[in-house]
Amino acid sequence: MAITRWRPRYEWSPFRALRELEDEMNRTFGLSRWPDRETGLMEAAWTPSIDVYHDAGKLVVKADLPGLSKEDIDVSVVDNRLTIKGERKKETEAKEENYHRVERLYGTFERTFQLPATVDAGKIEATYKDGVLEVALPEKPEAKPKQIAVKVK
Repeated sequence: MAITRWRPRYEWSPFRALRELEDEMNRTFGLSRWPDRETGLMEAAWTPSIDVYHDAGKLVVKADLPGLSKEDIDVSVVDNRLTIKGERKKETEAKEENYHRVERLYGTFERTFQLPATVDAGKIEATYKDGVLEVALPEKPEAKPKQIAVKVK
């Protein structure tokens, strides 16, 4: 009979903590380390990059949505919440077995932002040009700062 050295079930590894951290980050952002069983490609959800800033009496939200058409994007405001939804569809013209690396992410996304009470929901405008969605949220006139003159007696 051969003698085999006993090892604990989970032997210490310097890279184990890094793998666990990677798995936790992937779960947080909705990514997967494992390839899709049908295609063999990595599947993951994507979230577009968004900038929010204030400019000349309006709040502006810009979202990078490359490769989407106007029909793929839905912008709505409900209960002072701006929601931007959409879907980037996977291109099917190339055969997946020819791919060596896939980094572009596909799928649906949804981003919601709480709006301040100063936004006039009736005058919101959205434009889409060159893969960038811009939503202009004008402020109500009474929300703009008013200068009050001080009188001296």
